[in-house]
Formats: sequence, structure tokens, C-alpha cells
Amino acid sequence: MTIRRISLLSIGLALVLGLGMSAAKAQFPEKPITLILPLGAGGSHDRNARVFTSTLPEYLGNAVIVKLMPGASGQTGTAAAVNATPDGYTLLFTHNYFDQLQQHVMKLPYDTNKDLVTVAQLNSNDASLIVKSDSPFKTLQELVSYAKENPGKLKFSHSGIWGAVFVPAIRLFKEAGIEVTMVPYKGGGPAMRGFLAGEVDFTMQFPSTILAQGDTIRILASGAPGLFEGVPTFGDAGYSDDLGSMRRVIMAPRGIPADRLAIIQDALVAMQEDKTYKRLIKAIGENLNFINGPEYEKLRPEQNKTFGELVKTLAQ
Repeated sequence: MTIRRISLLSIGLALVLGLGMSAAKAQFPEKPITLILPLGAGGSHDRNARVFTSTLPEYLGNAVIVKLMPGASGQTGTAAAVNATPDGYTLLFTHNYFDQLQQHVMKLPYDTNKDLVTVAQLNSNDASLIVKSDSPFKTLQELVSYAKENPGKLKFSHSGIWGAVFVPAIRLFKEAGIEVTMVPYKGGGPAMRGFLAGEVDFTMQFPSTILAQGDTIRILASGAPGLFEGVPTFGDAGYSDDLGSMRRVIMAPRGIPADRLAIIQDALVAMQEDKTYKRLIKAIGENLNFINGPEYEKLRPEQNKTFGELVKTLAQ
């Protein structure tokens, strides 16, 4: 074999190997994906995110990095996601109130319906009302009776105006006919910390943040039947049993390539059967109410209509 033939073979082999390596490198995702949370540390979104981002890389093939961006009732983080390059490397872990309700009460720097597309609903849950274990209130009715006699004296912490705790709370207060001082925080975690520090008298939280507090709190009313053993629901106390559920939703900037969106969705679907994920999500008190993106997209218009009607009702 001549030197020329050896050289040509070497070049050909190098080209084949190069093309093979390029094809391998082109498999999405080639680098970690950033998951923006428009809420503060320690809340239910943060706890759920820590669980699923520890398991998803096994099915996705790369890491998912949680980035907390609280502020302006979720607008800071949402705007960052909307303005990100729609290449699949930036996702938003939000909820239905930020996605479909805020537009009815605020002038937003984006349009979530035009700017974001659903990857999937991770799960959903309902908020329950809690006080500290040393609180004088043993039942919801005791708290309501005190609030009626002392308008505005009780302070309530929430995760942001028109958010996933704010809305069920004002619906309850309206039904009960009480006036409460609403104290906003940058997410459920900060709202819980303010509550535990004694800055407010009571709050509403989701199972993952409630269970983490142990015996330092007392649950006066549960957001749904079966969430906490022996705890009455709001319905049991004479109020609406459907004050509003929070849907935890993963979204992407609209314009994400369809094949990349499908890869992320397929990984999330596969993760639902993972034994470790199931065990961890159950351990923090959450569920597997998963809905894939195409199915969830069909729900958004109806959510928008329902929230629009709710805002009108609450404004009366």
C-alpha cells in the first residue's frame, strides 16, 4: 500500500469519525438545562423542583439546574424565561395563577399565552390553613370569630398578590366575611419563614411545606379531603370545598424546536414510572397528577375564562 493510499484512507477514516462525533454531539441536550422558578427558596415549588430535577437527568441525559428568580409576584422570573432564547435550554417552573390569572388583574410585560408553551403539568395540590402550635386558635371557626370581632388585626402571609395562596385566602375571607391584613412575601418559602418568625398570625401552605414543619404548626383546615388525617376540610367548616387548586406547570419559551420539546416531554413521561421519584414525591406529601403538554394546552383557555370570571366576582 502506497503512502498516498494510506493517507487517503486516514483522511476518510477521520472524516467518518468526525461525522459520527458531530452527530453524537448534536443530541439534545448537549449541556445542562436551566429551570427558572419565579418564586423564593423553601416553598412547595422549590421542594418539588429539587425532587424532580434529581431524577429527570437519568431520562434526559443531562443535568437540570434550578435557578430561583423571585420578585414582582412572579413577573421577574417569568419575564426572564419569556425573553430567553427558545432553544430548550431554559424552562420555567410556574403555576396556573401566574400563567392564566395575573393577566386579568395586572399589566404584564409579556403575554403568557403567546410567549409560553406547556412542557407538562408536574402535579397539582390544594393549600391548607395553618397556625403555629402555640396559637390560641384550635379551630378555623375560632379564628374566624376572632377576626370578625377584631377587623384587620390578624396578619396573613402569602406568596404574592394574585398567587396560589392569595386567591384561595381571599375567597375564604370573603365567604367568612372577615377583614385580614395581607402581608406579601416573595414566594411560599419566605411566607412560611415570616409566619414561623411570628411576623404574621396564620398562613396557607401546600403539603410539602407543611409536612416539613413537624409539630411546630397546627393545621386548622385542609384544602382537600385526605390530605391530612383527622383534619377537617374547608367544606367541613362550612365554607367552599373548592377554593382553588394550584397546578405546578413546566413551560418553555414559545418557539422551542418541536423535537427538543418532545425529548423533554418524553423524559418527564418516563420519570413518572421511576420508583425513586415516586418515593421522593410521596415523602414530601405531593402527588403524581401529571398531565403532558399537549393535553394541558387544551386546559389553558378554560382556565383563563374561569379566572376572569373569578376576578370579577372577587372585585364585587
